[in-house]
Amino acid sequence: MIRFLHAADLHLDSPFASLAPELAARRRAEQRALLTELTEAADAAGCGVMLLSGDLFDSENAYPETVEAMIRAFSACRAQIFISPGNHDCLLPGSPYCTSVWPANVHIFRTAEPDAVELPEQKLCVWGACFAERRASGLLEGFRAPRDGNLHIRVLHGDACDPDSPYNAVTAAQIAASGLQYLALGHVHAASGLLHAGGTAYAWPGCTAGRGFDECGEKGAYLGTVTDGGAVELQFLPLGTRRYVSLRVDAAGDPAAAVEAALPSRTQDDIYRIILTGTCERPDLRQLHARFAQRFFSLTLRDETQPPRGLWDGAEDDTLRGIFLGLLRAQYDRAADGPERQRIAQAARLGVLALDGREEETL
Repeated sequence: MIRFLHAADLHLDSPFASLAPELAARRRAEQRALLTELTEAADAAGCGVMLLSGDLFDSENAYPETVEAMIRAFSACRAQIFISPGNHDCLLPGSPYCTSVWPANVHIFRTAEPDAVELPEQKLCVWGACFAERRASGLLEGFRAPRDGNLHIRVLHGDACDPDSPYNAVTAAQIAASGLQYLALGHVHAASGLLHAGGTAYAWPGCTAGRGFDECGEKGAYLGTVTDGGAVELQFLPLGTRRYVSLRVDAAGDPAAAVEAALPSRTQDDIYRIILTGTCERPDLRQLHARFAQRFFSLTLRDETQPPRGLWDGAEDDTLRGIFLGLLRAQYDRAADGPERQRIAQAARLGVLALDGREEETL
């Protein structure tokens, strides 16, 4: 039986541009700490191999301390580590994969053609390929693992969700024809769970840490096993403690009380975006931010409330503002349902802000 750890899309040295500079720097340091967390988890689980399916770096311009942290963590790991560079960390000139000296237990796949490393003592063959440029295609096309009594797994960066993706689109038919026991994919940032195509098991673990509100919730890697008969099992391994959370709160009545009631007991480690909804007078975002910000690693507030009926005040006036509001009010009155009215009211509110030379408040 083979035990493995499968991770992808660390995106080390991401800019975290939405955070304050000092918080962004902390997040990059926390990303580096995930390297040790991964290797210690692999050793604790008795993994013989670690499969890293690309985009370990956010670009080829990694900070020296990040490369040093990776080499240090990998050197201390007992597992054999296999890396298939992806579109963000492709093998362009200057890539850390090309310019650094890597530990003996690290194998970086350096060609778009399928390459293999045999581990005879485990009766295992690990295959891989790399992105030589930021786009790639066909890295799994026509591949077929030999039937030689060994277990065959492959580590690969590729998009299994979009058949038209320029980032090595991978199809279920290709996976089924591969003859692999397990295909360790990267690129998609939400964990897939264990999937099957033909006799091949495959998965992508998602990113190891969220970097924005499009990557909310718990993130991590997979611990897996492949039995001698080729059966695969996966267990999700949560990593880190910090999450991105997007929370919608009906602010009608008392916005501060509504936010207080909606928050869980523990929020201090997380990065929150609270979206205020409902019908109420325009909330004071600065006051709310001052009240709640210290309870989070970072807090953003967004006002999507609908003003009371007073929004239409002035709709009868013979002015540009009045004409604008009058047209939208007519649409509002004809709207078929609540969501459509909400969209029209939001358009009216934003339009009035623009006419008044103001911006939508977001803190």
